[in-house]
Amino acid sequence: MSQPTLNRRLSSLDSAFLYLERKECPMHIGSTSIFEGKLTHRDLVKHIDARLHLIPRYLQKVVPDPFNLAHPTWESDEDFDINKHIFKVKQKKAFNQKDLIKLAGELMTEVMDRRKPLWELHLVENVEGGRSAMIAKVHHCMVDGISGVDLMKILFDITPDTIAPPKPAVTKEEKPKKDMAQMFLDSVFGAMQETSARLMEMQGGLMHIASNLTNPQNLEALPHLSQVLPAVATPPPMLPFNGACSGERRLAWSEFSFAEARIIRNVLGGTVNDVVLTLLSESVARYVRFHGQSIKDKIVRFMVPVSLRQKEQRGALGNIISILPVEIPLDVENLPTRFQHVHQKTNLMKTAKLAEGLLTLGSLYTMMPAPMQSVIGALAELPFPPFNMVATNVPGPQVPIYLAGRKMLIQYPYVPVGYGLGLGCAILSYNQTLHFGLSSDGQAMKDVEKFKEILDEVFEDLKMVVIKMENQTASANA
Repeated sequence: MSQPTLNRRLSSLDSAFLYLERKECPMHIGSTSIFEGKLTHRDLVKHIDARLHLIPRYLQKVVPDPFNLAHPTWESDEDFDINKHIFKVKQKKAFNQKDLIKLAGELMTEVMDRRKPLWELHLVENVEGGRSAMIAKVHHCMVDGISGVDLMKILFDITPDTIAPPKPAVTKEEKPKKDMAQMFLDSVFGAMQETSARLMEMQGGLMHIASNLTNPQNLEALPHLSQVLPAVATPPPMLPFNGACSGERRLAWSEFSFAEARIIRNVLGGTVNDVVLTLLSESVARYVRFHGQSIKDKIVRFMVPVSLRQKEQRGALGNIISILPVEIPLDVENLPTRFQHVHQKTNLMKTAKLAEGLLTLGSLYTMMPAPMQSVIGALAELPFPPFNMVATNVPGPQVPIYLAGRKMLIQYPYVPVGYGLGLGCAILSYNQTLHFGLSSDGQAMKDVEKFKEILDEVFEDLKMVVIKMENQTASANA
């Protein structure tokens, strides 16, 4: 992968993850990876150190604008020390999965130190079954889900035996020190450049939407847009996991066969993402009933991140995402009907290019001056959350990958929660398996393990429904 050109100044979207961060809502993403065999701290440090030149962002820290006129900038950390980023977890015994979940929750609870580059790796050398594990954290201002997978392509290998990429000969250039006048102009021009970029983005987006909606192939979708547009402006019902958040993170993990998910998709006629949203919405319905609440006439609104990263932008870090507010009724009578409802809703949103439209509307916020965006982020406390939970599905490599010669067996992703969203779910498909990472706030949701149990039950029920449908079809064709 060619090394991308990195912007020095954070974009409005990247900066938003800094402005919105607080103790109750740490804004890093992450993962817990389990490896075959023992990965030692020494080998991990050596492996990462040999590749740091390929990810220069990992050598930079966030520096606030000196005049608070523009967004922060990425600046080289002159005191960079890899040992401040890769840590060996102290152990008295081999860790089991319960130990790993507890440790990962504790690590994800901590807000990252902005005085250094915003990434961390925590290595557990001794995991039951002769394995090892690594818990990774990287701030959301640096990557989104897709660029996180691109990052894996740099740090991981496709074979156990690889040679470290050669480091280029680098001569350290002395940067001339800017005086106050130059720094002030840099801040002013930085703010103007970002505003101009967002204005062009909004104008281009409006033209794209207008062109798309007047396309004869999409005109038939227009009358149905009223089914999805209210989800942008109206508050959802408060569900048992929506409430004030403390910042304490509690996790739960599940994994399902990707092949089985594809069979479900094929039989019911949709996408794997439709399978995921069917699983989650049915699990929410059963979880609400478990807590003694009625599901009649209630909906769950998912915040579904959508990557708008073009092919030529693959490999570049930062965030190029929008969101879809996907509303699913809780009181759906059966799983096939629920799946069809999910498919119809998501398909309509794709046809209407709603993600691009919402990104265009979001440009109105990002055109505000950086100080105003920062203030809005600091005061961002709504009387109700705009969504019930986050659900993000990221496609990963479907073949085994290796880190320092050790095969990665499993990777459970982590997505941040907060601001009344006490539950989130990140899904990563890797090596023919769907890995579900449930993240919850310890105050807003005290029983994420129960939700995991329900999720597992729903997947089994969905498989049985599909098997029954296949048998009925086979009997009818016999």
